[in-house]
Amino acid sequence: MRTHDGNGGGPLTTESSRPPGRDADPVLITDAQRSYDEELAVRKRRYKITMGMRIPCMILAAVFYNIPWLAVTLLVISIPLPWIAVLIANDRLPQKREKVNRYKPERLELEDREHLVIDESPKSES
Repeated sequence: MRTHDGNGGGPLTTESSRPPGRDADPVLITDAQRSYDEELAVRKRRYKITMGMRIPCMILAAVFYNIPWLAVTLLVISIPLPWIAVLIANDRLPQKREKVNRYKPERLELEDREHLVIDESPKSES
């Protein structure tokens, strides 16, 4: 099976021309970051989750007003959540950890056996 580049060029790959033992997966040639839109979506989701925890904390504090230590604890937890949400949302995302197919050049090795060493024999005096 041949694959063409669509621009009138030659074949890009040929199934039968691939060396045996080579993986058909594409090789990663860059360590590019996530796109800005993808990163923004993840950061927005983090912010919404963190801020979403604040409202239930405040409602539970109102429900448990007759247990003062629990109500105060829930309110104290809910107070720094907006600040924490902003810090988490503005933080850079960690690098993706994926098992990727990286290019590994074939390394040639020397043979592991005895080799005949030819030394120049000393000239005999005549």
